[in-house]
Amino acid sequence: MGKLERIAARQDGRAGLSRRGFLLTAAGAGFMFGFARKAAASEVFPSAIPGGGLFEPNIWCAIAPDGTVNVNIIRAEMGQHVGTALARIIADEMEADWSKVKITQVDTDPKWGLMVTGGSWSVWMTWDVFRQAGAAARTVMIEEGARLLGTTPDACSARNGMVTANGKSIAYGDIVAKANPTRQFTPEEMARLPLKPASERRLIGQPVAALDIPAKTDGSAIYGIDAKIDGMVYARPKMPPTRYGTKVLSVDDTDAKKVPGYIRHVVLQDPSNIVPGWVMVVAKTYPAAIRATDALKVTWSPGETHTVTEAEIIDHGRQLIARTDGGTYVFDDKGTQDALNGAARHIEYDYTCASVAHYQLEPLNAIARRVDGVWEIHTGNQWQSLVLPQLADALQVPKEQIVMRTYLLGGGFGRRLNGDYAVPAALTSKALDGAPVKMILTRSDDMAFDSIRSPSIQRIRVGLDHDNRIVGMRYDAAAGWPTQVMAAAFMSKGTDGKPYDQFAIAGADHWYDTGPTQVRAISNDLANATFRPGWLRSVSAGWTPWALESFIDEVAHDLKQDAVAFRLSLFTATGRNAGQAPDSTGGAKRQAAVVQHLADKIGWGKTQLPADTALGMATSFGQERGMPTWTAGAAQVHVDRKTGVVTCQKIWLVIDAGTIVDPGGALAQTEGAALWGLSMALFEGSEIVGGTIRDRNLDTYTPLRIADVPDMDIEFVQTTEKPMGLGEPGVTVIAPAIGNAIFNAVGVRLRHLPIRPQAVLAALGQS
Repeated sequence: MGKLERIAARQDGRAGLSRRGFLLTAAGAGFMFGFARKAAASEVFPSAIPGGGLFEPNIWCAIAPDGTVNVNIIRAEMGQHVGTALARIIADEMEADWSKVKITQVDTDPKWGLMVTGGSWSVWMTWDVFRQAGAAARTVMIEEGARLLGTTPDACSARNGMVTANGKSIAYGDIVAKANPTRQFTPEEMARLPLKPASERRLIGQPVAALDIPAKTDGSAIYGIDAKIDGMVYARPKMPPTRYGTKVLSVDDTDAKKVPGYIRHVVLQDPSNIVPGWVMVVAKTYPAAIRATDALKVTWSPGETHTVTEAEIIDHGRQLIARTDGGTYVFDDKGTQDALNGAARHIEYDYTCASVAHYQLEPLNAIARRVDGVWEIHTGNQWQSLVLPQLADALQVPKEQIVMRTYLLGGGFGRRLNGDYAVPAALTSKALDGAPVKMILTRSDDMAFDSIRSPSIQRIRVGLDHDNRIVGMRYDAAAGWPTQVMAAAFMSKGTDGKPYDQFAIAGADHWYDTGPTQVRAISNDLANATFRPGWLRSVSAGWTPWALESFIDEVAHDLKQDAVAFRLSLFTATGRNAGQAPDSTGGAKRQAAVVQHLADKIGWGKTQLPADTALGMATSFGQERGMPTWTAGAAQVHVDRKTGVVTCQKIWLVIDAGTIVDPGGALAQTEGAALWGLSMALFEGSEIVGGTIRDRNLDTYTPLRIADVPDMDIEFVQTTEKPMGLGEPGVTVIAPAIGNAIFNAVGVRLRHLPIRPQAVLAALGQS
């Protein structure tokens, strides 16, 4: 058995958790949203709503006798105001008084179903169920309000927390206090309730005060790194040389013992194999833990990937693409190879992207302790349903004996979808007989331990007939697969029935009509074995449009066609590109519409700009084909021919994300996503050296700085279609728009991200 085969065998062992273990969606929305049993809001936070006699039509909302409305939120709050967005869905349908709406971020419990905050899913996934939940509350308020007012429900109306009929009104709180309603609804009953038309919405799409701002402003909001438990000790890891395969040979704590406050070290024994080779230093204070860890001497036997480089990973991906076997087909249209073989000529290019770190503001942290036989994990996390089985595996206890306490996240961006950082805290506490242990990673620890975005390579090939029409396309993409490594049961099935990581190919499964088309997703096993690939904001849609939209631009220029007109000609909206209600209604027609609107908005083809300055555009449907957010973007850049520095002067985005639930949050998220896209295009990226990430702090890792922020013009299409995602689509089109603008400005084509000045100078020297 060769090195990669041995490593792959270990990877398969780590990925052996079952679909049932992740509380996945096989049983539909009712299972996903946890209607397994009726549950009270008071079970979660007894003090969340003052007074007794709560009315709870379902597990998602409750009305108190004082009129307070509580909404239970299972999505992680990491700066995107997700609670405000989701609560207003219920409150609008309920006709609640927004000034009396509160939110509760709940802890883990099987009743909540799938707890995950990622993929821009939160509003899209919650929309239908929360509207039904609000309708259930409104229905009962009208029924009971009518009885108290001495009339019939059809004579009543509800608005702003009041039921009115014949000039008389009664508040929701008074209805609860006087009628003491107890009616509850099954998912089937809720699904049959009438919902308000869009014309009667009073909170959705309107500016309202974010519910989490006061606590974040006055300092009362508690993030994971703020959490404290009486009697806790602090821990910091001595990071091993490789992510996998490292073994501890010896530990010398002679110098560590000289640090005041040092308690001991712990060599972790991890059955889950998530943190092999870890040595934890335990101290009375965190500063002592930092100093003692630096002083600790550990001798390791490194894993087999300790010499792997980023160039080797990309070259390995190139070799995998060159093979005709392997990978999984997402599109595999009949006749593709015949069309390509019979083409008059071909256009083919490779595109590559460097590894990227998350570098979230709040370094990873977790507190673990055992209380009355139950393990408590105090931390901020994006995918509790993924982490609980991993913790159970590591601690060797049933997951029912573990609860994760919820905290705010000081940045997530996909890093906290992977809850690997909870495992060492839990194992250290276990070594201390369940005593409370708070683990905090330093910034350099955090970078070394990051689940980075995998380096990737993509190859796109089209065949053209004698009239220069595309007759077929082949698209291959190779990268590390985070879902394969961490949640294999969550992967999709390709047309050939084989599993693939949909989050390592989304964006390549485009809405263009390119004749018979093959799209193949390939797992880079060397990447998977070297580091723990992670989901990073917009996931594959952050790099697949870089290749696709650069390539489409290259083909347009080769054919001497306008880049916008060429794209529009490919949006035929036929076959699989026609779209399907309710998520992709309109299909490629809606993508064409945002492209045309963007072109009109920026005066495409009509704007005169200074020398070495130009516009570039790109379009995508990021996040995923099953929940498309139709996006068109443009960038205006200037290229300095002497230094190679590319300055992005302005960004435009036109986005059709369906109904915009929270306008302020939507704008803020899109701005942040666009700036991250710019950061990864021109500034941000790392490299694998010696089996691990090279950059460990901001002295060498260089994300976008304030001085580099361009003007931005963001517009959302007004529509009443079902809301899609907005946390991540803004990332998708920025890099290709910049790359296309560079070509339009100085005539050189860059095919690697990030675009460094030296690469621009090298390309100019060759042109």
